Amino acid sequence: MPEHDHNHEELSGNRFFWVTILNVVITIAEFIGGALSGSLSLISDAFHNLGDSVSIVFSYAANQISKRKQNARNTFGYKRAEIIAAFLNSIALVLICVFLIVEAVKRISHPEPINGTLMLIVAIIGLAANLLSAFLLNAGSKSNLNMRATYLHIMSDALSSIAIIIGGVLIDLYNWTLADPVVTMLVALYIIYESIPLVRQTFRILMQGAPDIDYEAIKRDLLEIDGVFSVHHVHAWSIDETNIIFSAHVNLHDMKISEAQPIYSEIAKLLKEKYHICHVTIQAETTRGEHEDIIYDRGNDIP
Repeated sequence: MPEHDHNHEELSGNRFFWVTILNVVITIAEFIGGALSGSLSLISDAFHNLGDSVSIVFSYAANQISKRKQNARNTFGYKRAEIIAAFLNSIALVLICVFLIVEAVKRISHPEPINGTLMLIVAIIGLAANLLSAFLLNAGSKSNLNMRATYLHIMSDALSSIAIIIGGVLIDLYNWTLADPVVTMLVALYIIYESIPLVRQTFRILMQGAPDIDYEAIKRDLLEIDGVFSVHHVHAWSIDETNIIFSAHVNLHDMKISEAQPIYSEIAKLLKEKYHICHVTIQAETTRGEHEDIIYDRGNDIP
């Protein structure tokens, strides 16, 4: 493993660890603060944070599992553990937001007296911890779906803290208890909006969905390689958000295996450098399937 990648993985693991600790502390503080202030919104957010704590621990575990080397049991390695965690975390986040919207509607119908000052203090502490957690995960969230799912959880917590702060100020100044559920609904809708693309992307990877590459362009490039005269039965899928697997049947002129090997190397080099494909499997044929489509379509997914 390159030193850069190793250091990045160690950094990601350390960040997950400290974010987990921070989130557990926030959860405990909000449960205590909610009980003392009588703030239902604070207790609700504590449950939200509790769910997030579980999700973060799950993400951290997946991050550690993904570092395992490939073996006879998992020949492509364990990188998809993070995709599974990201998918489950994003689904959980949507469900939590739906729950918060329902609870906000209930609070609008049945407002309760709240100690706005204590609610405000606890929310400020929670916001500070969430912003620190978001800072720790921000860089990794741009290139790692698992860290992005956890980052969205943290940002939803931060926005919830902001909502509680606004609610606490308005309760203290104007005794307007409706402020908290209204802001909570807006925050929840925003988080759902941010989470849906992540659900779609991770679901597509888990369903072996094809990555966004130009197959006709690949075919044209391969046909320019000396000795290749047809390409068919192409399959492409992603292990995670960065690693693409590619297989194809390639028709070559009749030759020795030793003569075909340089062609294999040229194909692999082209696909890696131009299309960022990390693993290539080529099945060489002479005339079999030479007139068939590049994407197999004979009523079965795999021939």
